[in-house]
Amino acid sequence: MNFEAVIFDCDGTLVDSEVLGNQVLVEYVAELGVEIPLADAVAEFTGRKMADTIALIEQRLGHAVPVGFVPELRRRMASTFEARLQPIAGVETLLRSLKVPYCVASNGPREKMEVSLRSTKLLPYFAGRIFSGYEIGSWKPAPELFLHAACSLGVPPERCAVVEDSLLGVQAGNAAGMVVFGFAPSGNAAQLAEAGARPFTEMATLLSLLQQG
Repeated sequence: MNFEAVIFDCDGTLVDSEVLGNQVLVEYVAELGVEIPLADAVAEFTGRKMADTIALIEQRLGHAVPVGFVPELRRRMASTFEARLQPIAGVETLLRSLKVPYCVASNGPREKMEVSLRSTKLLPYFAGRIFSGYEIGSWKPAPELFLHAACSLGVPPERCAVVEDSLLGVQAGNAAGMVVFGFAPSGNAAQLAEAGARPFTEMATLLSLLQQG
């Protein structure tokens, strides 16, 4: 393999959480009196840190969300994920096949990643290799999270591959000087390619793409 490490995003890349999580979000926001179509939520909120998502929701509301909104949203998401979340098809086989170090680096808090990975039985694959933007105070599209992950793995950035499904993640990987593979199972391959990623639509094909360099 031409890469010495692989850095995965979590939501939408390792676990099939983007639609599920946004469904929880739009249902909760509807209780506040604002209807957001699920497709719009997925397009607008995917890859964002929570503070930015809340700011966009507040623009729609015309006022601040209630006190306790974010903890309650995270509680509802965790409950839903524990009951219904699935891994991305083919990802566990991929992880077992990788012969280089790998990790997960996400804008989400560590607790959220651990719930997602535990619910899908992927957590053992990432023991000691979970990196959160909240822990370093920097979030995608800034490159620092990926650079921190690469440093922790002891691999130069230019020798790392990033696997992402969002534009913000692709931008972060590019800014870090890494090669970005854009997971696009929902038809946004052209958008990710335009942002600078190498698009693919099935996790089963990623190993061969990584080997090709």
